[in-house]
Amino acid sequence: MQPLAGITILDFSTLLPGPLATLILAEAGASVIKVEKPGGEEMRSYAPRFGRESAIFSLLNRGKESLVADLRTAADQARILELARRADVLVEQFRPGVMDRLGLGYKTLAALNPRLVYCSITGYGQDGPKRDRAGHDINYIGDAGLLSLSFGSKDAPVVPPALVADIGGGSYPAVMNILLALRAREASGAGCHLDITMTENVFTFMPLALAEGFAAGRWLGNAEGRLMGRSPRYNLYPTADGKMVAVGALEQKFWDRFCEAIGLEAKWRIDDRDPDGTRRRAHELVGAKSSEHWRKVFEGQDCCCTVLQD
Repeated sequence: MQPLAGITILDFSTLLPGPLATLILAEAGASVIKVEKPGGEEMRSYAPRFGRESAIFSLLNRGKESLVADLRTAADQARILELARRADVLVEQFRPGVMDRLGLGYKTLAALNPRLVYCSITGYGQDGPKRDRAGHDINYIGDAGLLSLSFGSKDAPVVPPALVADIGGGSYPAVMNILLALRAREASGAGCHLDITMTENVFTFMPLALAEGFAAGRWLGNAEGRLMGRSPRYNLYPTADGKMVAVGALEQKFWDRFCEAIGLEAKWRIDDRDPDGTRRRAHELVGAKSSEHWRKVFEGQDCCCTVLQD
């Protein structure tokens, strides 16, 4: 099924947020023209390589047409303007004002093509005091407060292995809003300018911290949240061979089965009395056996427990 067949997208984005968004749209049938500077975008040089190509570049840009253009020259600008006249969607990821200086800003292209859906992905949005600030994923999740919730055992924030702001704050909101804009265009006949702000969108990943803020007027501290390491029911437990068991036994029936499986004594099972004590005892019991032992135990238990995969 190709629901976006017949849709043409001009993609000026680089690195991860925009390219992943346009990849998703391409896989739904859209024709994506990736516009690159002479010499190609930086990610083409990234290791590891798959043959002669960067593996990550190939992963994110498969199925797209590539077009080299020097946007500072009149000839290439004219080529791009002609493409923009016929395009349905444009995706760009420059800092605010760059596309305007290149003669390719929203107002210019909307006058040329009123049906154009123009999607701008930035760290801090088109307006506001931080609009011109440089940043990457770690900066955006730091500004949003997410890093302060990801403390490790040494009370220092842990850098998440997933690019939350780039993907969850940039790529996915871009895809959703582009689809909504295309649907709205069917009724109105007009395109629009989408302002996808990665830092703002990161807040959707922290509903528990936001709820605490609204209710109590404060941000959650280290491991305070029920789903952030405070609860014995939602935690990581090391095994005897250095592996980890991930436990998500939030519901009572799952918690009861987990307790039975590890042999947790009755006095610790009412975990809200002494969550720290319950957690320590569960650590001791899980830590006494190997990961393979627990893998076999939990295979036959419906208790939301998983031995971490390497």
